Amino acid sequence: MKKVFTFIGLVSMIAFLNAQIVISEIYGGGGNSGSTLKNDYVVLKNIGSTVSSLTGATIQYAPATSTFTQYHTLPNLTLNPGQTYLIQEATGGGGTVNLPSPDFIASTVINFDGSSNPSVGIGIAVTSGKIVLANNAVQVTGPTNSNVLDFVGYGSTANQYEGSGAAPSPTTTTAIKRISGDTNNNIVDFTTGATNPTNSTGGTLAISDIDFNYSKFNFIKNSFVKENEIIFGGEIKDVKVYNMFGQVVKISPTKSAHNLEVTELPKGNYIVTGTINNEPVSQKILKD
Repeated sequence: MKKVFTFIGLVSMIAFLNAQIVISEIYGGGGNSGSTLKNDYVVLKNIGSTVSSLTGATIQYAPATSTFTQYHTLPNLTLNPGQTYLIQEATGGGGTVNLPSPDFIASTVINFDGSSNPSVGIGIAVTSGKIVLANNAVQVTGPTNSNVLDFVGYGSTANQYEGSGAAPSPTTTTAIKRISGDTNNNIVDFTTGATNPTNSTGGTLAISDIDFNYSKFNFIKNSFVKENEIIFGGEIKDVKVYNMFGQVVKISPTKSAHNLEVTELPKGNYIVTGTINNEPVSQKILKD
């Protein structure tokens, strides 16, 4: 009997070590000042070559230097090779753009200490924190715990991470993104880049998700691209440029701008957003 249990435990451990579903992207700027997206999110991805499933799994969260304080369960899920899974987390109350249809909205968050948690989704810290994909609801204490499927510490103040260092620090307009595979070394496996919340059907931010309110666009309705610059019809704050997949490809280096240099962007259509008198505005721009 002892040999049987030892064998089962060994098989289980091997299965966890070879887990194909990993954390692919983390974004904590949703709804914060300067953010366009309304919600934080986590994207899971099957990076293996075969169909992979999770049952009874949880997403657990910890501040950068603290213990894991809260979690939510995930529904049972099965992902094909390369398929992603979008989890909608908390909002900071701002933003103008909804996530593409989430595969799961984390409506119930549980505190490990048993206290009440009214949050709809986990409020992910923007620049530094720790997120775990675990195979159960047992509180994780470190990256080598037996129930850890994937562990990501990000930002310069994170005190736990896989491998030799933490993933880089994102911002309100960027996410941390897995580069390709999983070497169990956060500093190697992740980079920062434009947010790309992709659900299991491949959906990303559509142009229809961006708020067009033409009555407020006099400053940008008269905008045009000249010699690799977008010339605005007036002063605009918090300028961002999106490609036609809804990805942020350019951010103004200054808070307010009358123009924006876009030499590095290829020819094509873009969406430019910003604020005037604290109201969001946006417009389609052609670079030819």
